[in-house]
Amino acid sequence: MDEQVMSQREALNLALDQALAADERVLLLGEDIADPGASGPTKGLSTRYGADRVLDTPISEAAILGAAIGMAMDGFLPVAEIMIMDFIGIAADQLINNAAKLRFMTGGRVTAPITVRTQVYGGLGTGATHSQSLEAWFMHIPGLKVIVPATPRDAKGLLTSAIFDEDPCLVLETIRLQGQRGPVPLDPSFSIPLGQGEVKRPGTDVTLVTYGRGLVESLNAAAALEAEGVSAEVLDLRTLVPLDVPLLLECVSRTRRAVVVHDAIQFAGPGAEIAAMVQEELFDVLEAPVLRVGARFVPNPGSAALEAQVYPSVDRIVSAVRRTLGKPAAEVGGDV
Repeated sequence: MDEQVMSQREALNLALDQALAADERVLLLGEDIADPGASGPTKGLSTRYGADRVLDTPISEAAILGAAIGMAMDGFLPVAEIMIMDFIGIAADQLINNAAKLRFMTGGRVTAPITVRTQVYGGLGTGATHSQSLEAWFMHIPGLKVIVPATPRDAKGLLTSAIFDEDPCLVLETIRLQGQRGPVPLDPSFSIPLGQGEVKRPGTDVTLVTYGRGLVESLNAAAALEAEGVSAEVLDLRTLVPLDVPLLLECVSRTRRAVVVHDAIQFAGPGAEIAAMVQEELFDVLEAPVLRVGARFVPNPGSAALEAQVYPSVDRIVSAVRRTLGKPAAEVGGDV
């Protein structure tokens, strides 16, 4: 399969471009997604496909998702962009009480095959109301699929699957990852099945379970641990709903220790469900409790120096792994 090295931003653009070209039912809508305003994954697409397929909308998240749901009910495959994830709460009713429940409330006669793209800006000093990673909210809603790609290849493959999925999909794009580069298949038919995780690094002593931005810090932590003689496996979940439970349990069964890493707030975050699931299923196998390393339970500060203390770091992950191995940890406490 032909591949090209590109940024995650370019990979997302390629996925949208190829989807628009492949199926006339695919439409894009959102704020400032049309040229000349577009500067991210939608750049150039309104010029190529026209304003009737790449629609600039008013600044109203509820209207964007409401229109997308209506389009989906009429047979289209809309891809709606919520510019910053913090603003998705304004459209929560549309997503939670309409899109997620249509299939169930109509006995399968009507579905809402919408894709909602949104960006997480945490780590860029954008402050408390422009930095939140809120995937735990939507994992709790039956009927929604929640997708968090970390690499350019995964971004293209997962977004393509989401666009052509029969149910509503929420795709979280991490702004801090959009500049990262990697090989991406050029084949328009390339996709990655939703609910399929991937081991990004093999290991035997502990499994680092992660997704999104957490993959970067987990891989760096695994490299640091290698220098201490610790072999850390890194599992990228890629989608949170559906969750690749068989692969998760297979990995942790093999290493018998696990640390869950994510940028979402640690308290009541995705890692809490993952840790509970692992401990329920593998209690007799585990050598140590499953630990979590997430964002601290504070509104995100605008100061770069303070914000750096909020998110998972290599030091915090290494400290958690040392605890699972019964070694002295640099940090000890409930909020690792």
